[in-house]
Amino acid sequence: MSRKSGNLVVRQEFILHRLQETGTLAIDELCVALDASIATIRRDLEDLEERSLLKRVRGGAVPIGPLFYEPFRHDVSFQDKVSSFADEKRRIARTAAELVQTGNTVALSGGTTTTEVVRSLKRLTGITIVTNTVNVAMELSNRKDIDVIVTGGHLRGNWFTLVGPLANAAVDAIFADIIFLGVDGIHAEHGLTCSNPSEAELLRRLANHSKKKVVVADHSKLGAVSNFLLCPTSEIDILITDSGAASEAVEPFEKLGMTVTLA
Repeated sequence: MSRKSGNLVVRQEFILHRLQETGTLAIDELCVALDASIATIRRDLEDLEERSLLKRVRGGAVPIGPLFYEPFRHDVSFQDKVSSFADEKRRIARTAAELVQTGNTVALSGGTTTTEVVRSLKRLTGITIVTNTVNVAMELSNRKDIDVIVTGGHLRGNWFTLVGPLANAAVDAIFADIIFLGVDGIHAEHGLTCSNPSEAELLRRLANHSKKKVVVADHSKLGAVSNFLLCPTSEIDILITDSGAASEAVEPFEKLGMTVTLA
């Protein structure tokens, strides 16, 4: 699809959307898609790299996010989750980012889907991010136009999250406009669940202090139940899942009055 090459904002939005969709970009393909010169596309990629939105490579660009996880390649717990339903998570993340407005305070749980959400939020400015997750904070470490608040607490190393009394005390003093929750399971009757009790307690507190509660979960999480209750499903405003979700999996949540969006 050809775009007007003179509109820098449109070009760069297109580049970031395409990168999220494909995971890699080629300069020659962007020139054709945007009807722009090689020099123009290279300047766009340089600008986006300076803003920590992508990494340039020979002939194109790749996402910057995975570089943060190179030291942890031996730990399969997080890496396996990263590759599971990767395309679906990127679509969910782009849909979630559309709910955020300039000036919002946005809370994010840990997890691979919320990691994709924060990558989609990078295109925004003038927002505040609250998280108990080290890797989410690192994704935004070079962004001076986005405020990042990280809770203290005990580090769950292989999941990058901070939990425990110090983290709980921090979130008790924070109020967010919207929270994006990644979960191990969401069940119409049994609620939102995760596999760690400390994580569940912290996120329950943070959700209680958030005006709008949004679950971001691929279709494999629908109807699933893990070990520890985060909060009742009736407290959730929006569920964003992927288009692979069967109608019978979605229906119980719609009956609760929840808005369900298929990405």
